[in-house]
Formats: sequence, C-alpha cells, structure tokens
Amino acid sequence: MRGDFCWFLTPCPARECRYVEEEAELDMIEDTIGKIESRIQSAETIQDERRRELLQLLGTLKSEVAVLSTTHNEQAESIAAFAEVSAREATRASQNPDLLKLSLQGLGSSVSEFEKTHPRLVQIVNSISQTLSNLGI
Repeated sequence: MRGDFCWFLTPCPARECRYVEEEAELDMIEDTIGKIESRIQSAETIQDERRRELLQLLGTLKSEVAVLSTTHNEQAESIAAFAEVSAREATRASQNPDLLKLSLQGLGSSVSEFEKTHPRLVQIVNSISQTLSNLGI
C-alpha cells in the first residue's frame, strides 16, 4: 500500500512522517473528485456536450487542487468538498434551487482568497460553478 512507506521506500512503522500524511490527503482529494466525475458520468439529465465540458474542467481542477494541496491542504480539501456537494445538488433528479445556490456560493467562497496567487484555479472553479448552475435551470 502506498501510504505504508516513507519517501525512501522504507517502512514507516509509526506512520508519522509528513510524506505519508500528504499522500493520504492527496488521495482523499483525488477520491472526492473521482466521485464527482462518476456522478457526472452517470447523470442522465446532463447533455453529452455539457458532460464533456464538466469532465474536462474537473480534470483541470484535479491538477490545480493537487498543486494547491502542497501548500494549502485544508483549503484544497474544502474546494474539493464544495465541488462534490455542488455537483450532487446540480445532478439530483429532484433539485432544490436553494441548496444548489448555497453549495455554489460555498464553492466560490472556498477559492476567493486565491484570486491573486492561483488565478487559474479560481477561473476553473468559476467555470464549473457556472456550468453546474446552468444544469439547475
């Protein structure tokens, strides 16, 4: 298992090294984005063109969040979590417009502090939010 070894590929019996923690945190973020991708793939209400657009945006989000997680892991986890909630609300069969709006606001807020340092991340999140918002129409 990837998390059982330190960087030098020696067993990490206490599992206390920072490398193991970073790997586990990145795995959690990748898992969350993977869930979003699965939800979008299986959503019957999304047209093929929108589906491709969202999946491409999520691929970019995954790489941007991975970079961010090296310096701001908690914020990266928050962005991934809000993206998951937003995707869930946008793809539900019986949508609640208020919940979709709140989840998209949370997603936007989760990246607002990075407008100057990570403009590409903010741009991707805004694109995802707009696309998910349009699904709720």
